[in-house]
Amino acid sequence: MLTTTFYEEHPFAQYVRILGKGKNGSRPLTQEEAYSAMRMIMADEVEPVQLGAFMMLMRVKEETREELAGFIQAVRDSFKPPTTVEVDLDWSSYAGKRRHLPWFILSSLLLAENGIRVFMHGTRGHTNGRIYTQDVLSYLCIKSAKSFEEAAEQIKENNFSYLPLQYLCPKLHEIIELRPLMGLRSPVHTLARMLNPFDAPYVLQGIFHPGYRPVHQEAALLLNQPHLAVIKGEGGEIERNPDMDCLVQSVHNGELFDEIWPPLFNKRHVKEEKLDPQRLSALWRGEIEDEFGEGAVVGTTAIALKLMGKAASIDEAQGMARQMWLHSRCDT
Repeated sequence: MLTTTFYEEHPFAQYVRILGKGKNGSRPLTQEEAYSAMRMIMADEVEPVQLGAFMMLMRVKEETREELAGFIQAVRDSFKPPTTVEVDLDWSSYAGKRRHLPWFILSSLLLAENGIRVFMHGTRGHTNGRIYTQDVLSYLCIKSAKSFEEAAEQIKENNFSYLPLQYLCPKLHEIIELRPLMGLRSPVHTLARMLNPFDAPYVLQGIFHPGYRPVHQEAALLLNQPHLAVIKGEGGEIERNPDMDCLVQSVHNGELFDEIWPPLFNKRHVKEEKLDPQRLSALWRGEIEDEFGEGAVVGTTAIALKLMGKAASIDEAQGMARQMWLHSRCDT
């Protein structure tokens, strides 16, 4: 007699099937489905083989704004940062640098020096041949935080804190660390940038692939993020390349804006032969001059100032950032 075999399907299998059911049968996740799938991942309710399949299927098709918004909300709901501190500006740093030093770090410190509370988060080491913020901070005598509570205290004291992803969200850090095993990035590299765990009203984003700019911009709308600016940053970090035009795509209270910032120099600078982090600290202390580095610092600071409504135009933002930089040099 023929018998029929029945088996109980794993609850997460439905999300793998939605993404992987062939050319004609697959589709993107809805925002609600993305939220549910990521909630299961964050709760360790997913088998390793399912996680690998899910992440690579997402990588092949690339995440939609709805998927990204659902993922981000699920991760945010999985942790509870302290409410004892207010953050003005959320700054992510996940790409690392390989052509130029991470001059943007000085931009964030310059803003902090001028009373803007900056929370930076990121990770390191998942791509060979790059230097990461976490490793460079020691050259500036800055200690990374190891918990939300420590980050909150650092912000209260210095208007700046850097919290590595391994402490901010260990599960996402674990997934990012799979890159050498899988050979590809995953959606985590995108969603981690937009976590904004302290719910700062202003968010800066840096991407490498231009196609991700509108996805960040539109996901911010779905998440009701009041103010966000995303740029194709140097190396993928939030850093304006002063030698090139910079398209800033932003969100302000539910409206989308595009604005092109012109280059600061008429000629292209030759990239550095060697990335020496000591030059970063030396420029910050006023011990050396570096035209490209200074342009990157001032130019990136200007974008932040305009995002935050401190300046009404590109020229005003640029002038304000320049004055902040010159005043800081006088104090060193």
